[in-house]
Amino acid sequence: MVDIAFYSIIELATAFSPNFTVFLVLRALYGVAMGGEWGLGAAMAMEALPAKRRGFFSGLLQEGYMVGYLLAAAAYFVVFHFAAQFGAAHYAWRILFVVGVLPSLLIFYIRSKVPESPAWLARKSRRPERSEEQRDERSQRAGVSYLQHLRLFIYTVLFMGAMNFMSHGTQDLYATFLEVQHGFSTGAVSTLSIVAAVGAIAGGIAFGAASQRVGRRPALLIAAVLGAACVPLWALTHGILLLAAGGFVVQFMVQGAWGVIPAHLNELSPGGARGTFPGFTYQIGNLLSAGAAQMEAHFAKQNFPLPNGTADYGQAMAVIAWIMFIAVFFFTAIGYFVKSENRNAAFVSESP
Repeated sequence: MVDIAFYSIIELATAFSPNFTVFLVLRALYGVAMGGEWGLGAAMAMEALPAKRRGFFSGLLQEGYMVGYLLAAAAYFVVFHFAAQFGAAHYAWRILFVVGVLPSLLIFYIRSKVPESPAWLARKSRRPERSEEQRDERSQRAGVSYLQHLRLFIYTVLFMGAMNFMSHGTQDLYATFLEVQHGFSTGAVSTLSIVAAVGAIAGGIAFGAASQRVGRRPALLIAAVLGAACVPLWALTHGILLLAAGGFVVQFMVQGAWGVIPAHLNELSPGGARGTFPGFTYQIGNLLSAGAAQMEAHFAKQNFPLPNGTADYGQAMAVIAWIMFIAVFFFTAIGYFVKSENRNAAFVSESP
């Protein structure tokens, strides 16, 4: 609730930024709250839901991201359309940030309808008062435990870096690729983006549910292999129908892999660190991949120039997408040597 309130207030304040410096500071503060929200939300959902349904709900939770993307696109269209009608187009971006305060209404629902995580309540009830000697002994054990978890932490950060780069690498430059290289109108680009987002939502839910039956890592491996196979249709074809099909299937696989992640990260996480471990490793991976679009654009201009002076973004996107699908496959596979996937773990029965 604190996270949601904080980012909603910062979102509203951003609408009144007097200059770019203030805008950047507010966006950084906004990121603090948003970064905390994913980890806490995923942990709470995975701890509260039945273990045998965790895969399906993992996909459903993760694809809330793409549903939000579609809602944001709709808000963008409505706000800019009406702002232009009233001669206030230069204020439209500020109005969008005002609209962004609406998630704060969720606080009332969470406060009245959402119970605390059963796993957290169980750990709290088993946490007796300890003497100073017992606390010192526990601290020593925690030091050994931290060294054991350090290997898992490093692995998970690298794995999340590959996952995030796969996501950003197939999304962030996509509109530029369609508009600049293929010359599509804004309406066509929006339509193709919506088709890809629908594929993403379907893939996330489908692979999340499938991971409950075949396993988290097998589902991830299948998504990576099929995603790599679909890259030519997505980036190397011409014509709106083929590109639409390519966008749908690639995002089906990309977000299909991501649909497994909320459950998989929480099941990998040490029990006492589930409030921080999944979200922290996810966000470091996000940081590692934050410049994906710029890297792809530079790679395209340096290696795939076109006679008309632009770059062949499709070739560059295809090469990088193949590398990232291979990286996701690799890190998923070596995960077997780091820690078992711990599918269907009973979080409530964990020791404190």
